[in-house]
Amino acid sequence: MPMPNLYRIILPVPDIEKAARFYAAVLGEPGRRVSPGRHYFTCDGTILACFDQQADGDGTAHGWKFHPSQYLYFAVPDLEAALQRVQAAGGVIDEGIATLPWGERMFYARDPFGSLISFVDEKTKFTG
Repeated sequence: MPMPNLYRIILPVPDIEKAARFYAAVLGEPGRRVSPGRHYFTCDGTILACFDQQADGDGTAHGWKFHPSQYLYFAVPDLEAALQRVQAAGGVIDEGIATLPWGERMFYARDPFGSLISFVDEKTKFTG
């Protein structure tokens, strides 16, 4: 049986405009608005879908929120530049660049809404 392809991740955000600006600056691509409350960024075959349920007209009934212990990991060719982009765009660096015991060189941060994000040097990413 062929392996499934993870093609989209929903990231609940309270302000779609602010999220679109932050992730466009950090990811280095403008992304694309697909509905009033959804802005998609293509990340090497997987879509990061920023979703503002209020802006999309869904109200608050579904209670979309990002789990407080869930990270999004991005592999990047220049870790230092990624750290600078996160800071310049208004993100918070929780832990600076370090090499972890399994060999990944990375840093941990939070977007302007507190969602946990991490950036890994693509040359050191561990995939199992």
